[in-house]
Amino acid sequence: MVWFKDDGMVYKPLEELDFTPNSNETYIESHVKAPRMAGIIIKIFTWLLEIRGFGSSVLYILKRDNLIHKLVSFAKLKEPPAFVPSYPWNDLNEQEVKSIRPDLSPLQQVEETTYCFPSWEKAILNSECSFRRWTIQDYSRSYASGETTPLTVAKRLLAVIQESSMPPLRMSFFINYDAEDILKQATESTLRYQNGKPLSILDGVPIAVKDEIDCLPYPTTGGTKWMHKIRPCIEDACCVKHLRSCGAILIGKSNMHELGVGTSGINPHYGAARNPYDINKISGGSSSGSATLVSAGLCPVALGVDGGGSVRMPAALCGVVGFKPGFGRVSHSGVLPLNYTVGMVGVLAATVEDAFIVYAAISSNSPSDHPVSLQPKVDFPLLKFTNSISNIKMAKYGEWFDDCKDEIKNCCYDALDLLSKTYGWKTVETTIPEIEAMRLAHYITIGCECNASLNSHSEKIKRSELGWDARVALTVYASFSSGEYLNAQRVRNRHMQIYAKIFKSADVIVTPTTGVTAYPITKTAIKYGEFDYHNGAALVRYQILGNFLGLPAVTVPVGYDKFGMPIGLQFIGRPHSEATLIHIASAMQNLCISSYRKPQVFYDLLGKDAVRGPTIMEGHQNMLMMSSTSH
Repeated sequence: MVWFKDDGMVYKPLEELDFTPNSNETYIESHVKAPRMAGIIIKIFTWLLEIRGFGSSVLYILKRDNLIHKLVSFAKLKEPPAFVPSYPWNDLNEQEVKSIRPDLSPLQQVEETTYCFPSWEKAILNSECSFRRWTIQDYSRSYASGETTPLTVAKRLLAVIQESSMPPLRMSFFINYDAEDILKQATESTLRYQNGKPLSILDGVPIAVKDEIDCLPYPTTGGTKWMHKIRPCIEDACCVKHLRSCGAILIGKSNMHELGVGTSGINPHYGAARNPYDINKISGGSSSGSATLVSAGLCPVALGVDGGGSVRMPAALCGVVGFKPGFGRVSHSGVLPLNYTVGMVGVLAATVEDAFIVYAAISSNSPSDHPVSLQPKVDFPLLKFTNSISNIKMAKYGEWFDDCKDEIKNCCYDALDLLSKTYGWKTVETTIPEIEAMRLAHYITIGCECNASLNSHSEKIKRSELGWDARVALTVYASFSSGEYLNAQRVRNRHMQIYAKIFKSADVIVTPTTGVTAYPITKTAIKYGEFDYHNGAALVRYQILGNFLGLPAVTVPVGYDKFGMPIGLQFIGRPHSEATLIHIASAMQNLCISSYRKPQVFYDLLGKDAVRGPTIMEGHQNMLMMSSTSH
């Protein structure tokens, strides 16, 4: 029950905003006033929130104290709502790109990527590193040369899955996998190689799919115990169809935070997807299983869905690449409709190049998409020519960039210095106004979209089947009004114009990927889930811009904290600038890859050499390698 109305922010006209480095625009740090709750505490809090009347009063106070009312709910701004973050096509004149015909099939688009890379031999010679994960090209070459087969890899993979799910690891990589189906796919791929007719470079490559995306023969649970009962999976999602047509081996449904509503990756129903760099720490959510599978070497690529950093966050925490294309680049057909306008199918990968190959496959047009004539032009980056990319300008807002742990800040500054010294690229200091307002408007938007999606099933959903943190999140989401949603969309329109101004003087915006590195998992969180708004805000601090405004974004590993936990650097691009973004990410990766460390939990499915991790056949003691042994 609400007894009074808070005063809302009166936003100044856009033309009065000051974007200069010495602007008087105020930076508001994430204003979090909510205790971390787990165990019996979160159960009691959930019960209180669900009491009619009393719960509404508690939610009103929480929203007021966390500035939601001031910055969004009761704010006054003149911009009309923008319900979808779509942009008219503008030719960006990107450097060193190859234009792709809009009518190509997934197979043809994947084939086009092979002309964008330097020769495999040259790439190997130029990557003097003590550790690197096996890539799509490594798998393809091993199959083509007869060194191994997809069937052999599949058998190793199944043994790894079984072992890693038992004590002492309990990695909880998957929600569902089917050994018979995996072996069937692998057998068919092996026969194609034996006949000299692989479908593409992806043929026989193991790829996991987040359990938010339809992939036969599995139900789609969304990390719940009930979703598949009310929404059966009857066919592959469009992106999965594309991968299957290229010969990829779809190895199962990866674990995720329940309904994608949290940032830890801890699922009370299917276990905590543990960080391969330290199994006692979180992997990040919500695409937690996909990140851990790639990090631990079980597959070079996995699909995720990024509605609020849900691909980039776990990628950064687990030391892999996370790529989120811009809004509309990948069909959402066959993906749980939990976030209509902020979510996008993304790629978690061993390397930027692997993310690019899979992006090429899944971004191909489908019959149900818009007519080809209405699709924005697609360019592929010619990565063999990265050194010739010139005059790249990276916008950095100092106060925002520095609002993270010192180890992250220092590591990311070092990475920017490397880019500047090696390529001559410039960092452009700027001020980005109203960041906290945008974060809160995104929170309202994703909450309303999730609530609207589940509302039609409300009578079939049993509260007792939900994790406690999911119950808290859904109760908060249901509290947002239509007026709050409309104001959030006005904020979106305003910020689409704000960032258009910033991109007039920069090619990308650069930030750390997360404000903190992976933190410990508690026993109470594993059993009941946890509500940790403070750490959650720090984890998503830099990422929601890409979701709320529909911009492409990528994270690349650039270092480690004092505990050996990975740190990521993020680049956010202009609308339709995926090619330039991949160029920049590849350049950053090339400068850092020599210092990449092996996770504590890592498996070498190709079984080629001990530097990259021992094969499964060497036994459990040898399969677990401390990162310090290979750095």
